[in-house]
Amino acid sequence: MISLELLGDHEASNIFLGKELMTRTLAWPVAAIGLLSLIWGYNWVVMKTALLDSPPLVFATLRVLGGAAVLFPLLKLLGRPLSVPPLGYIVPLGLLQSTGFVGFTLWGLEYSGAGKTAILVYMMPIWLILLACPLLGERIHGLQRPALVLAVMGLMFILEPWHLHGGILGTLLALLSGISWAASAIWQKRLAPSGGDLLNATAWQMIFGGVALGVLAMIMDPLRIHWTPRFVGDLLYNAIPGNALAWVLWAYALQRLPAGIAGMGTLFVPLIGVMAAWEQLGERPGDWEAAGMLLVFLALVLVSWQHLRPKEKMPLPAARE
Repeated sequence: MISLELLGDHEASNIFLGKELMTRTLAWPVAAIGLLSLIWGYNWVVMKTALLDSPPLVFATLRVLGGAAVLFPLLKLLGRPLSVPPLGYIVPLGLLQSTGFVGFTLWGLEYSGAGKTAILVYMMPIWLILLACPLLGERIHGLQRPALVLAVMGLMFILEPWHLHGGILGTLLALLSGISWAASAIWQKRLAPSGGDLLNATAWQMIFGGVALGVLAMIMDPLRIHWTPRFVGDLLYNAIPGNALAWVLWAYALQRLPAGIAGMGTLFVPLIGVMAAWEQLGERPGDWEAAGMLLVFLALVLVSWQHLRPKEKMPLPAARE
C-alpha cells in the first residue's frame, strides 16, 4: 500500500478522486441489485396471497404473459431487437424457464409455505453444479464440494424423513422448479446465439413458455379467478416490478458488476422471502426446517464465494449446431 505522505498534493488528490469515482460508479449497480433482491424477495409473499384468488397454473400463466406484455413495449422504447430468436433455442428455453420454473414454483406454493419454497427453489446453483458436470464438462472443485454436503444435509433437515408425515408434495415441486431453472441456465449457456440480446430472449421465452402454461392450466386447473383488488395488485406487482423492472435491473447490474458479486447479491432474495413470510403470513419454520434452511443458505454462500475467487480457465465444449 502506498502511503499518502510520500505523495504530493496532486497525486494524493488524484487517488481520492479515483476512489470517489469508483465508489460512485459501483453505487448504482449495487443499489440495483439491492432493489432487485427486495422486489423478488417480497414477491414470494405476493405470489402466495395471489393463490387465494386463483389456481396456481392460471396465475403462473397470467404472471408470465403479463410480464411479456410489459417487456415488449420496453424493448421498443430501449431500441432493442424485437425479432424472434431461433425457435430451436427459444422454445425449449421458454419451456424450462417459464413453464417449468414458474409453473412448478406456483404449484409448489399451493402446498408449501412461501419462505420454505423460496429457499428450496433457490437451491438452483446446487443443481447447476451437478448438471454442469456431465453436460458442460465442468468439474466439481474448491468450495463447491462442502457446499454440496451442506445442501444435502439442509435438504434432509427440511424433508425430515425420520418423521413420515404428509406435505412432501410442495417440497418436491419446489425442487423441480429449481432443477428446471438450472436446466434453463445450462441450455442458455450451451445454445444461446452469439451476440443475442438478454431482454429480447427473456421476452420471447415468456411468450412460448406462457402459452404452454396456459394450455396446462386449461387441462389441470379450474379456470376460476376472483378479481379482488388484492389479486389485481398481486398480478400487477408480478408483471411490472417483478418481471419487467427486475430484468432491467439485473441486466444493468450484470453489465457493471462481476457476475459473482451480482450473484451473491441475489442471495438475499430467499432470505427476504423467509423473513417476509414470517412477518406477514405468520410462517414460522420448525427447528429442523429452520436448521435446514440455514444450511442451504450457507451452501449458496459458498457457491457464490467460489465465483469470486481466482480460478483456472476451463474451455467449454462447443455448442451444438
